[in-house]
Amino acid sequence: MTFFGVALEQFDEVGRPIWKVKAKQAKYTKEQEIGEAENPDGELYQDGKVVYKIKADKADIQQDGKQLLLKGKIIATDPQNGIVLQGNELEWRPKEDLLIVRNQLNGTHKQLKAVAQEARVKTREQRVEFSGKVVANSTEPQLQMRTEYLVWQIKAEKLISDRTIEIDRYKNNQITDRGKGNAAEVNLKTKIATIQPKAQIQLLDPPMQITSNSITWNITQEIVTTNSPLRVFHQAENVTVTGNQGKMNIPQKIINLIGNVNAVGQRQQSLKSNTLTWDVDKKLLEAQGNVVYRQVEPKLTFTGETAVGNLQTENITVNGGTSKERVLTEIIPQDGG
Repeated sequence: MTFFGVALEQFDEVGRPIWKVKAKQAKYTKEQEIGEAENPDGELYQDGKVVYKIKADKADIQQDGKQLLLKGKIIATDPQNGIVLQGNELEWRPKEDLLIVRNQLNGTHKQLKAVAQEARVKTREQRVEFSGKVVANSTEPQLQMRTEYLVWQIKAEKLISDRTIEIDRYKNNQITDRGKGNAAEVNLKTKIATIQPKAQIQLLDPPMQITSNSITWNITQEIVTTNSPLRVFHQAENVTVTGNQGKMNIPQKIINLIGNVNAVGQRQQSLKSNTLTWDVDKKLLEAQGNVVYRQVEPKLTFTGETAVGNLQTENITVNGGTSKERVLTEIIPQDGG
């Protein structure tokens, strides 16, 4: 049996609407059910105000007074903030302030595009929880985030995940850096990402990896900082530097490390100091405070207050030793490098 001009409406205890759905026609109906409704569209309400507009080409609709369920190719739009959610199933639970869109979910907004298995929208809190194979792309800054669970705080402009997450940074549609960690928070307003614990930033140019328990990544300024012990590994140079805290200016390719700093080259030559500035482009290390330089072949150890040079070529100058006269040592490799 086919019905024309079908309408479903539900009201709360004080007579305010909580949903209204109408369809041109539907194939069959039970007490609270419409099948194959054609071009259904309607509104979801909260406190008597529209929070989402919904529409579909075709849908099966169920209601039980407490919740509304639509199955079909559904589009839900928030008229206030412009979020559009598309999926094959929609559930509205007004008592819980909860809208669920699932099954091939696609979400779009001027700030963010996301695909996932499900989105749970807490309408009062202006919060969307994406879950299951989440891939979210932000426009400004240009990032792609991949995780199993991502919370989007719409008003605060924050993306938060408490699961393993990968964050790719793009410049002119090319990946430049990649962040990884067991959890992260991305502030779209300040354009700062905080990754912790087990944080890692992989740079493509220069090919370097920064690992620490907690990393703050200023995406616009391209500065990575950490107040936790860190390890910096330069793949091409095969140099590893560790320290208690550090900061890297990515465009300038300069790294500053503070506290218990140790730089180790591929022949196990090492430079220990209190602080270190590493100019990656110039391959220049500048060490200060309690400097100890060690070389394996030939076996050498020098101590001083400052040191400067190239660790790879083992060309290091150490100044200000412990003896009364000034120590100045030039170490030049016997094989020429």
